[in-house]
Amino acid sequence: MGESTAGAGPTSATGARRRRGTGRGGAGLGGAGRGRLVRAAGALCAVAIILLVGGCDEVLDATAGDPTAAPAPGGGVSGAGAPPGAGSALQVLGTLSIRAEDNSPPYKRNEFGTAWSDVDHNGCDTRNDILHRDLRSITTRSSDDCIVLTGELRDPYTTRIIRFDRGRNSSAVQIDHVIPLADAWRTGALEWTAKERLGFANDPENLLAVDGPINQQKSDQDASEWLPPSPGIRCAYIARQVGLKSRYGLWVEQAEADAMRQVLQSCPQQPPLGMAAASG
Repeated sequence: MGESTAGAGPTSATGARRRRGTGRGGAGLGGAGRGRLVRAAGALCAVAIILLVGGCDEVLDATAGDPTAAPAPGGGVSGAGAPPGAGSALQVLGTLSIRAEDNSPPYKRNEFGTAWSDVDHNGCDTRNDILHRDLRSITTRSSDDCIVLTGELRDPYTTRIIRFDRGRNSSAVQIDHVIPLADAWRTGALEWTAKERLGFANDPENLLAVDGPINQQKSDQDASEWLPPSPGIRCAYIARQVGLKSRYGLWVEQAEADAMRQVLQSCPQQPPLGMAAASG
């Protein structure tokens, strides 16, 4: 789900079906930093945008050799019908329950707790944790090195280089929920406890710093309605959605499952991502 940066509000979804929820929450900027466990994660993830493919260090590398992977649903699929590899994301997709969405009661952002809570108690809010991890050449506030002031992002969804400057163009870089919160709500999270939803909303495995306007465009749409513009990241993007849905016991809708399968048939050996909790 797209979560905007400071002051950036949601835009309406433009997907095939209208959503009741926008899948957005406020982008809290708080979090006075004292303990800095996030620095260890930042050191391991010094290369920008390194979440989507295996935790740290591999996001774009995993798809660099496959620049034409996975066209959007509706287009021709290279490798269609290829058998899934053992333990692959395509195989895991086949284990997910297929059900219609359930939005009763309707999705509300506050059901997932306060945006960008410091759930790991490292003294830094989740949004700044992700900026530390995914941006390079960062500068921080002198009085609080949790707060990222500037940095550079290689956006995984477009491959563009984006400059982040808090206060001047904070909304240029936003934090995306790979599985939107509203989508999670409609496919099982409405049955979770408040604590489970708070953990999901702040799970680093489901969070990625991305191009702000693209994040707004994505809104709360699932794989049948939206895919990253860059074809080279689509296999990893869907593999992460599949891994997270499996790990959290979320189901998929039929159109969503079909779209995921179409993408993954072009990379049948792609492993699922996000199936283990982030370490550190």
